[in-house]
Amino acid sequence: MQAVDVLERLGRPPAVAALDGENAVYVVGGAVRDLLLGREPHELDFVVEGDAVAVARRAAERLGGRTTVHERFGTATVTAPDVTFDLAGARRERYERPGALPDVELGASLRDDLARRDFTVNAIALHLADGELVWFPGAEEDLRSGRLRVLHDDSFRDDPTRLLRMVRYTARLGFEPEERTDALAAEAVTDGALETVTGPRLGAELRLLLREPQPAALAALERHGLGAAVLAPHFRVDPDLVERALELCPPDARGDLAALATTLTGSHDKRALSDTLDRLGFPANERRVVAPIATGAHFLADAMDDRMTDSELWRRLRHEPAEGVAVAGALGGPAAAAAGRWLTDVRHRKLAITGDDFVAAGLAGPPVGAALDAATVAMLEGRAPTREAQLAAGLEAADA
Repeated sequence: MQAVDVLERLGRPPAVAALDGENAVYVVGGAVRDLLLGREPHELDFVVEGDAVAVARRAAERLGGRTTVHERFGTATVTAPDVTFDLAGARRERYERPGALPDVELGASLRDDLARRDFTVNAIALHLADGELVWFPGAEEDLRSGRLRVLHDDSFRDDPTRLLRMVRYTARLGFEPEERTDALAAEAVTDGALETVTGPRLGAELRLLLREPQPAALAALERHGLGAAVLAPHFRVDPDLVERALELCPPDARGDLAALATTLTGSHDKRALSDTLDRLGFPANERRVVAPIATGAHFLADAMDDRMTDSELWRRLRHEPAEGVAVAGALGGPAAAAAGRWLTDVRHRKLAITGDDFVAAGLAGPPVGAALDAATVAMLEGRAPTREAQLAAGLEAADA
């Protein structure tokens, strides 16, 4: 693809239109890579060779928006009614120690800025003024060949999160690390490079990886023992299990969390696994899904059988998250059909009455919940198809 074609493919989204006439602005990184590959960019990253804050203020004025300046980092955020985007000044980076956040030196050239990137295929810039492409040495050849190559031998030691990015790009793009890069990755994992990075930084990369095509992204984590190093020694990926769990997951479930849980079903200590996820910065609501599922999936699968009646399924599964039922069903055996029946049919059946109806009939407190449970069982067993029958079944149970 020629440079002018890349600029035409980019088009004129609001952020690009707001930067008309700015000669020092470049789109950099993954967006340019994706445009060259004929893909839709996930987001646009802009680098200014010069004063990014001044460019941001002019762009905000054109859009009728405002600018938030981050002086320390030489970046600015433009916020307007229809768009929000960041502009960063070109910079050099230096790592004081392995795994540390970099020290930033502003006032660098664009080529200096490209040299701080993770892989050559992300070290490409598109000049907005004329469509010129600026490549880091070897980037064009690596892009054509589908290779992931680090820019220098200390790349993974400087920033070990690049190890997770490597497998993420492997899954998303279908690219493979070239031989030297792969050897450096293996060496970094073996030497404990991941231990030099804070948990939340690793967790942020892991959660991004969970959004990639599965099971390929999780399977890529097995490369050099990355998954075991980040999560747990018993991390294992069964691609078929991941696919079955995702097929069973309903639209209202978190398929990414179910997929992750399948890789940790060898875990037996729910508290320890939850603590690991906490260290990685997973929010509490996600920990409460993954840890119980991973440690309890086999037990739940053993408790499920397709010979169970609808009411038996309801009694056993009503408090289980959909993701947990999907993973248990994915383990196979009699649980598979039971999980499918619960997730697609039984759990969606609703009473024609609510607790308010029982309150109006004179109940209060815990008896209201008990009456609703009895009405639900009666409905699922076919004994209470109508509103009146459900109310009667509940009240009868409350009086018993």
